[in-house]
Amino acid sequence: MIRADRVCKSFGALRVLRGISLEVSRGEVLCLIGPSGSGKSTFLRCINHLEVVNAGRLYVDGELVGYREKNGKLYELHPRVAARQRREIGMVFQHFNLFPHRTALENLIEAPTQVKRVRRADAVTRAKELLDRVGMVEKANAYPAQLSGGQQQRVAIARALAMDPKLMLFDEPTSALDPELVGEVLTVMRELAASGMTMVVVTHEMGFAREVADQLVFMDGGVVVESGKPKEVLAAPKQERTQAFLSRLL
Repeated sequence: MIRADRVCKSFGALRVLRGISLEVSRGEVLCLIGPSGSGKSTFLRCINHLEVVNAGRLYVDGELVGYREKNGKLYELHPRVAARQRREIGMVFQHFNLFPHRTALENLIEAPTQVKRVRRADAVTRAKELLDRVGMVEKANAYPAQLSGGQQQRVAIARALAMDPKLMLFDEPTSALDPELVGEVLTVMRELAASGMTMVVVTHEMGFAREVADQLVFMDGGVVVESGKPKEVLAAPKQERTQAFLSRLL
């Protein structure tokens, strides 16, 4: 589903990604861990072309992200074409980014009706199904300010699913939550993984990574330091840098 080939990204003189290469199979869950500033979130944003890569290539479902290739040269896609690619990739951010002036239900139907031109009645039916799936159907008419952080994040997950994505990206989805609210969001994510959704998750929740991920990648300084099966990496990391990082968390 995802193939990254020597992906590089800089912001001015700051080199954030220094040649990331990895693959995520269809239906697989990849967890990205590492210290702040290691490039995890930037890589996630490159996958759906919220950030433009400076070198290398990123493919989602066999399609080059953000560019077309002709005679070995890359040409950036028109923003409208790039947006069409992006709508097949759901993304859940650290902060919930719900529309504050719309109810939970209205947040879910906005993109399908405006972007995909889905009939409102069909979008409402689907939205209620998704709110039920994340345990929020009783709050369909509540505004974000009336919801807890965990409830808002569950609505944000449902909103991303409303576009029927083939891939879901999660950028530290629990880090802005109070500890007692983390579990309810992770439960939804576990169920989503069990349903076969391909997921890339930037997280500090090592228990979730150990239990749910098929592949664990430790990043630092814009490179992949170590990767492998979560239980193996967490129990017996081979690289000194990984050992030092995990010793502070586990």
